[in-house]
Amino acid sequence: MSAFSNALGVSASGLKAQAHRLRIVAENVANTDTPGYHRKTIAFSEEHALSGISNVALERVSLDRRDGERIYDPGHPLADETGHYTGSNVDLIVEIADAREAQRSYEANLKMFDQARQMSSGLMDLLRK
Repeated sequence: MSAFSNALGVSASGLKAQAHRLRIVAENVANTDTPGYHRKTIAFSEEHALSGISNVALERVSLDRRDGERIYDPGHPLADETGHYTGSNVDLIVEIADAREAQRSYEANLKMFDQARQMSSGLMDLLRK
């Protein structure tokens, strides 16, 4: 496997990981007002390939175990005898920061992928001459 293929593989695994992370963040934002919803998180690890190159691997999606906010609304169908119910534990500020970080990481991987593709194309053009 060539260095260009390795670079493309590494950046493609990064693109896949950050796209999945953005999907998780979008789910969290969409469920901000869902009572009892627990924030989802995803972790990454290093995956060693036979070529000695490390790719990004996705770990299992896990739930944030923090308790949700206690909301006072006696008219809500889920309210207990004290008039409270448990909301979600999603913090929009944290989700926005995660989305921005994932977006920038995605863009960096995309730039690396494009650079490797351009270099490979340039090398093929030189070899044809």
